[in-house]
Formats: sequence, structure tokens, C-alpha cells
Amino acid sequence: MDGFTPLSATIGGLMIGASAALLMLLNGRIAGISGILGGLLAPVSRGFSWRIAFLAGLILAPLAYAVSGGRLPPVTIEASFPLLAIAGLLVGFGARLGAGCTSGHGVCGIGRGSPRSLAATLTFMVTAILTVLVTHHLLGA
Repeated sequence: MDGFTPLSATIGGLMIGASAALLMLLNGRIAGISGILGGLLAPVSRGFSWRIAFLAGLILAPLAYAVSGGRLPPVTIEASFPLLAIAGLLVGFGARLGAGCTSGHGVCGIGRGSPRSLAATLTFMVTAILTVLVTHHLLGA
């Protein structure tokens, strides 16, 4: 792993955990991004303001960090747009099929001791590992 910094990774993990715990404690909601975003796209959406605030925080926090002098890592995307579009659709389909996304199951569900979330997270991880194995090591993409 290039540029791995254990301290910043630990701080980031603690911040994610704290935000998920606060959302659960203060609002009774699970911090699953697909569910939060899906709630905004539903025809009748309750809880519009907290969903907007949560998603705005996801976008504005790194921008505030960069403006305050923090250095964001460079982002390099080597895949084509059609491949990214297909990947995004597959991830969306998987989140819908699995009744949640990696944040909802992996961060919140496992933290709550949910067997369903453990199974979903294991499925996400095995699928990701197999995808990297096939695309990068067997196909050489």
C-alpha cells in the first residue's frame, strides 16, 4: 500500500465510527449511504433535512480539510467511463440486493452485531478480492 499512514487512518476510522454512532444515538438512523441517498430519491421522503446535512458533510469535510491547509491525496482513475458506469450500476444493484451498502453493513451492522451484516460484509469483501484477482492478476487489466 503506497502512502499508508496508520495515524491518519486511525483518526479517519474513529471519525467514521463517531459519526455513525452519533447518527444512531441522536437520530435513530443507520449511516448507510445508499439508504440515505435512496431516501432523498424516493417520491415521498421523510427526513429530507438530515439526509442533506449528512451527504453535505461527506462532500464538504474533505474540502474544508483542504482549504485549512491539509493535503488531500491525488486521485487517479485509470478505468474508462463505460467501465466505471457499469461498475457503478453493479455496486448499486448489489447494495439493493444486499439490502444495504458497505457502510451500512460493514460499519454499522457489524458494530451492532448483526449476523446479516456480517454475511453481507463477508460477501462484499470476497467479491472485491476475487474481482481484483481476476481483473488485475489473471486478465492483466
